[in-house]
Amino acid sequence: MIKTDVLVIGAGPAGSTAARFAAKGGAKVILMDKKSEIGSPKRCAEGVSKRTFDILELEADPHWITQEIEGVRLIAPDGTDVMITSDVVELPEAGYILERKVFDKHLAMEAGREGAEIKIKTQAKGLKKEEDGSYTVTCECMGEVYDINAKILIGADGPESHVAKWAGLKAITKPKHMESGIQFEMCNAKMERNDVLEFYFGSVAPGGYFWLFPKGDDIVNAGLAIIPEMAGDKSAYEYLVDAVNNCYALKDAQPVELNVGGDPVGGLVKEMYNDNIMLCGDAASQVNPLTGGGITSGITGGKLAGQIAAEAIAAGDCSKEFLKKYAELVDEAMGHDMDKYSKACDYLWTLDDDDLNSIAHAFRGIEFTTLGTTELVKALIKVQPKAALKLRKMFL
Repeated sequence: MIKTDVLVIGAGPAGSTAARFAAKGGAKVILMDKKSEIGSPKRCAEGVSKRTFDILELEADPHWITQEIEGVRLIAPDGTDVMITSDVVELPEAGYILERKVFDKHLAMEAGREGAEIKIKTQAKGLKKEEDGSYTVTCECMGEVYDINAKILIGADGPESHVAKWAGLKAITKPKHMESGIQFEMCNAKMERNDVLEFYFGSVAPGGYFWLFPKGDDIVNAGLAIIPEMAGDKSAYEYLVDAVNNCYALKDAQPVELNVGGDPVGGLVKEMYNDNIMLCGDAASQVNPLTGGGITSGITGGKLAGQIAAEAIAAGDCSKEFLKKYAELVDEAMGHDMDKYSKACDYLWTLDDDDLNSIAHAFRGIEFTTLGTTELVKALIKVQPKAALKLRKMFL
């Protein structure tokens, strides 16, 4: 039996950040991941805002940044587009496209440098709650089965978290709030601008959108996310193939990688903590419901979980009452925004292609001075009477 203060299951950005800050706070930490290589395969479009690195307390490193982003292009179903760039407006959420395979590994290394022990190709097979409140997790690595006992368990094992299920936490994402995401990494793409993100809305991706995220030179992440309940009999892959075949920038592009995954967009889970346990990242649905982005919010949750874990170990109190502080800090950091964006998302799901076309036409007449998710929703409220009725109180 291996004993530790904190065991983090899952070495994505949230888990590695949790392990790093728990170790930095003086706790004995083990970080484990079922994959043989942390960061591979990647699970998302790889975009982050620049404030991510303030949260991480790290400098942005060119080794894992592929492209700096200077704007966005929003495209309606009829092709009407709205281009908004940093030379015209302030972009507080501007950022970078990462190389996740390098970035994720770097975050795990930072955890290791702070003193966390890292176990790769190690899968959690089950857990047991001990009489003293601690958790014993049965692990398997290269055919060897052994137990790790931890005073605090942090589940960072992604959407549909096994840790949450085994621990009996109410952390289930309803099917209508689980996006099905799929993406090609492609070469030989010819985007209009290599420093602008492109988003295509409407029936091209029911319940989500089709994206082009440039990664420098002629490389691009071309992907989409859909809500299966809204997509009929057509699969996410079929939607992606159609979108790629009809995209001006991808006429001669070729895929070199395919990534798939679920994205929980229903807002924060009901229970992200209990005695001796916390959830962070996708396991806690710390994902922006409107954009589906979860790297920055997951890192925020991971940092808070790690810090509170270290405080609990130092205080000798790993109770639900002590760990409640974690949920309070998460709510303070992102809870209100999650609620707002969730309601905005529910409203957008009611719009058809004609509605989206008319919004795009109206947006072309708006002079934006700053641009972020909230600013876009505020603009929507101004041009759509229905949106004003449903969203005005939350955004204006």
